[in-house]
Amino acid sequence: MLNKIEIFNMADAMARHAATRQSAVAQNIANADTPGYKARDVTSFSDTYQNQTSDGLRSTRPGHFLPGETAYSVPLQIRQDPGTESPNGNTVSLEQEMLIATDVKRQHDKALTVYSSSLNILRTAIGR
Repeated sequence: MLNKIEIFNMADAMARHAATRQSAVAQNIANADTPGYKARDVTSFSDTYQNQTSDGLRSTRPGHFLPGETAYSVPLQIRQDPGTESPNGNTVSLEQEMLIATDVKRQHDKALTVYSSSLNILRTAIGR
């Protein structure tokens, strides 16, 4: 029932985006000492959500996706930070990853707040 209300879809997409970005940060930190590893990140939520919800093809049921696909998927891309490459070719900066992880937590908290606030408004509207 809640999947037909757009604000809940957006809150879900926000949480999934934050989870994907947190996964990218964890991969970057895990490979901080790997020679030649390039730091990865995801595109911003606004760009990704706009592309996912454009007038293109949409699924109406979860079974319409191929195995491994989800309704909201965000591809990882190599982060372009000029001047941060170490002598071994690695571009991971632990300080930058810590800052990004803090931002990701804030994004996830925002998604949860949007979801719970919307649920409270819905409960108030139906009188429960």
